[in-house]
Amino acid sequence: MTASQTAEITSLYRYPIKGLTPEPLPRVLLRAGQTLPADRRYAIENGPSGFDPEQPQWKPKIQFLMLARNERLASLDSRFEDATNRLTIRKDGQIVASGDLETEAGRAAIEDYFRANFQPELKGPPKILSGRDHSFSDVARKVVSIINIGSVRAIETMLGGTKVHPLRFRGNLYVKGWPAWSELDLVGQTLAIGQARLKVVKRIVRCPAVNVDPETAVRDLEIPPTLSRNLGHMDCGIYAEVIVDGEIGLGDAVAVEEPKLV
Repeated sequence: MTASQTAEITSLYRYPIKGLTPEPLPRVLLRAGQTLPADRRYAIENGPSGFDPEQPQWKPKIQFLMLARNERLASLDSRFEDATNRLTIRKDGQIVASGDLETEAGRAAIEDYFRANFQPELKGPPKILSGRDHSFSDVARKVVSIINIGSVRAIETMLGGTKVHPLRFRGNLYVKGWPAWSELDLVGQTLAIGQARLKVVKRIVRCPAVNVDPETAVRDLEIPPTLSRNLGHMDCGIYAEVIVDGEIGLGDAVAVEEPKLV
């Protein structure tokens, strides 16, 4: 991809609780070395993981309830309120659990719901985890995930025209304007979005979570094997680290920054 090819942000999402509902954002302030504010701030521990909130360390996603194995999570509609730290979970339009995740009673209310309703999937008592500014990302470093809509459309073609909801990929930034798969060649390059700068650090290897329809909670596609057969890899999307602060929003241009001459 040449530096002259720009993309446009079509949507922005954060995921306050790992595995639960994405929340759309119109604009967001990115800070160097951080994820989107409150992105993957909490996780639901699926049996003892050894996570220490006082000394938070990255743990593999297998330690938590997650879409890759627990597709029923997609049938829940959750909303997190920053001002009150309250998580409200709805099922079929009805509130089924609500609680302040920074209080013992509030966490217990959420944990009780999962204990009663996710028993077949549980490997131990469910527990709400948080650790200051820790992010329960699939990777150890704090990153922003970027999904190229052009690549999602290419997957639809591979699947014979089957529609693929972009939210299957649970990205933070969705962009249009780049050729399909060109984002995979950006590792090591810097993206400019307004004043913000992001260094692309890794391609995203897709797991079975993308096979789950985010609207129906049905595991109805085989996207990673389809990618493997057609492209020889299972990558879709990129991770980037914020290296310069800046506010970004819908409609903003995403440019590949020209390398500086030394």
